[in-house]
Amino acid sequence: MNWILLIIAGLFEVGFATCLGKAKHSSGSEANFWYIGFIVCLTISMLLLMKATETLPIGTAYAVWTGIGAVGTVLAGIFLFNEPVDFWRLFFISTLIISLVGLKFVSH
Repeated sequence: MNWILLIIAGLFEVGFATCLGKAKHSSGSEANFWYIGFIVCLTISMLLLMKATETLPIGTAYAVWTGIGAVGTVLAGIFLFNEPVDFWRLFFISTLIISLVGLKFVSH
C-alpha cells in the first residue's frame, strides 16, 4: 500500500512542478490559481511521502519520489511546454526509469 502512496506522492510532485511552469506563463488571477495549485500539490505530495516512509526505507522512498517527479516533469515539459525531445534526453530518462524499477525490486 505504501508503494502506491509513494507513486501518488510522486505524481503530486509532478503537479507542483507543472503548476510552477504554468504560473510562470500566466499573470494576474490566473497565476494566483497556479500558485494555489502548487501549494496544494506540494502539501499532498509531502504528506503522502511522509506516510510512505513509515514502512519504506527513507533512501529508497526519496529516490523513487524524486525520480517519479523528475520523469513526470520532463514529460510535462515536453507535452505542455514544448520542450525539446532528443535522443539523449530520452535515453537518460529511460535509465532513470530503469533505476527506479530496480530500487523497487531490491527494497525489502
